[in-house]
Amino acid sequence: MAGGSAMSETGIDLQALDHDDVVEKAADWRQSGKNVAIATVVTTWGSSPRPVGSQLAIDEDGNMIGSVSGGCIEGAVVHEAREVMADGKPRLLDFGVSNEMAWEVGLACGGKVEVWVERLD
Repeated sequence: MAGGSAMSETGIDLQALDHDDVVEKAADWRQSGKNVAIATVVTTWGSSPRPVGSQLAIDEDGNMIGSVSGGCIEGAVVHEAREVMADGKPRLLDFGVSNEMAWEVGLACGGKVEVWVERLD
């Protein structure tokens, strides 16, 4: 993290990327013949690092642009995105921590995020 923003390995400020940047890069990857999946935050409740509409695009080589969580669930989303690229079946992913569980590990509150993952054809 630099200055409170999530930075990619290439120095891209993941928090500053907008929807158009993610979609444009995903389209570029697809036009070059790569399989691509896009993950979109569709629901949030409580504490959530990224708002509804935030997106992450992943290509078959593991390149990524965007963010659906600031890093805390990206690994699981990327794993599911690879499955979506392979079988073409979109998925609704549900990640969450109850308020009770959050208190047990020292967090102020729980939260939930739902992420829709689909292949870009």
